[in-house]
Amino acid sequence: MKSKSNNKRKIISNDIMVTRKEEIVKACEKLYKTMSFKDITIKEIAKETSFTRPSIYNYFVTKEEIFLALYEKEYIRWNEDLLKIVKSNKKMTKKAFAEKIALSLSKREQLLKLMAMNNYDMEANSRLECLVSFKRAYLSSIDNFSHILSLYDASLNKKEIDEIVYMFFPFMYALYPYTHVTKKQKIAMEKVGHKWNENSIYKLVYIFIIKVL
Repeated sequence: MKSKSNNKRKIISNDIMVTRKEEIVKACEKLYKTMSFKDITIKEIAKETSFTRPSIYNYFVTKEEIFLALYEKEYIRWNEDLLKIVKSNKKMTKKAFAEKIALSLSKREQLLKLMAMNNYDMEANSRLECLVSFKRAYLSSIDNFSHILSLYDASLNKKEIDEIVYMFFPFMYALYPYTHVTKKQKIAMEKVGHKWNENSIYKLVYIFIIKVL
């Protein structure tokens, strides 16, 4: 009986930990909509939660870990969209493939914004357990994308699918900077003789996929 009681307490404790970690990540997500990574501090995140700044360190030891958890959450959201594509399509044309992937990413601006950050430092300043959890969501997106590729063209072998994947995923890291340009960046480009052409995430993804395939 005693061991059952201990297990129950442990489950409750784990539930509380998950809930509190989600609250911290949501607070970070809210701030990230209007503030830059460098301006968001643990103190600022704590103000958006129901507990104090020191207590946040019970769940995340660095700011980078909180952002990595948000990054993981965004990959999970994209994976949900990719799985819907898999479930609703047994086969598809090149145009349909490009349209569906472009639409899925046009809804994931925050994922693309996080991709445009310094991922190296974010991962380096996070504990291994946090990094493993993040990589699991990241690799699931590669698996789901690869599955959709095989629905588009069943004749593609693993090597060909891998080649497309490793062209497309690095390409995604440039999507946010090429579609979200600040006023200062526009002025700077004009001063060096470059006129900025407005582009949407959907348009760039669609064109890239059509060209690659």
